[in-house]
Amino acid sequence: MHGLFARLLPLGAAAALFLAPAFAADESFDRGTHGVIELETGDTAGIAGQIAADLAALLDDGATRRVVPVLGDGALQNIVDLKLLHGIDAAIVEADALDYARQQKLIAGVESLTYIARLYNEEFHLLARADIKTVADLAGKTVNVGPPTGSTQVTAQKFFAALGVAVTMTSDPTDVALAKLAHGDIDAVALVAAKPAPLLRAADAPGLHFLSVPLKAPLTQTYAPTRLTAKDYPGLIGEDAPVDTIAVGTVLMAANLQQGSERYRNLVNFTEALFTQFPTLIEPGHNAKWREVNLAADLPGWHRFAPAEQWLAQNAPVAQQQNVVPQDMKAVFERFLDERLKAMGSDMSQQQKDELFGQFERWQTQAASTGTR
Repeated sequence: MHGLFARLLPLGAAAALFLAPAFAADESFDRGTHGVIELETGDTAGIAGQIAADLAALLDDGATRRVVPVLGDGALQNIVDLKLLHGIDAAIVEADALDYARQQKLIAGVESLTYIARLYNEEFHLLARADIKTVADLAGKTVNVGPPTGSTQVTAQKFFAALGVAVTMTSDPTDVALAKLAHGDIDAVALVAAKPAPLLRAADAPGLHFLSVPLKAPLTQTYAPTRLTAKDYPGLIGEDAPVDTIAVGTVLMAANLQQGSERYRNLVNFTEALFTQFPTLIEPGHNAKWREVNLAADLPGWHRFAPAEQWLAQNAPVAQQQNVVPQDMKAVFERFLDERLKAMGSDMSQQQKDELFGQFERWQTQAASTGTR
């Protein structure tokens, strides 16, 4: 009896008989695990689900490949699932959560996990009540950082520790926390999410505003500086008042699969197809965050999935052409330059900044091609 037809019997004989001919006519429908990749993503409020949907739309070919997104329960839980849960082949997680899992020995052998590619950045948001003007004002206050399995709690712990600000952390889901913030029950809500985060964009309680993040050395050693703008959150940020914050990198991780197994071959197939077809993902119609991805970028302290490393080695010219400078990279570069010039008591014209950025781009391209970056 056809496998799917047999599983339909509990639905009733009539339903089974009605649907069986369609299944029988298309044997490709019953292909078991051939070519299937189960990709664990973030929660429903995050961007990872959209990224997984883009991958599925691009890479599913109806015969040799199928991407099945699986809703995860936060970065730390995704790491545990990737190591222990049978069936999960890959997962999208935040880079600082990976390091935290290793440092805290969250699970035995976590350091043996490999990465396929670094992906996009997610921004650290700190939304506060009107009377909270700076991060320092949160000392002794209550800040919601989301569930213990999520990446926000990891980043928030590092963030407040680096700045020496002691806060009381709560673990409500973000939508619940925003309601509490609006009613004055808590003082701020932290969230690591790709901008613009729909939940935050919809926040409209009077006086709510984002706090600017002081770019202290302990933070810039781990996180990249970035900004939230009025374009991201028109109801919360003024046109000429961008908010400084930090960016948290995300990573596509691979499960430890036995070489030569069907799941391993499926993951190799998926990886090669992703790298080969990646230029399509930065075209209009896909999530804008794909334009932040550089497939050749390394993840310090972690090993790359061997087939991904081999693809990059064999296709260096292609990988170099796929290297895309993030949309806000120039703004970040100029901001970095402005801060350094200010510290040195010097100045530079916009033309000089443009020329220096051009040199930076040329250095970046050369470093990527020679592997010296």
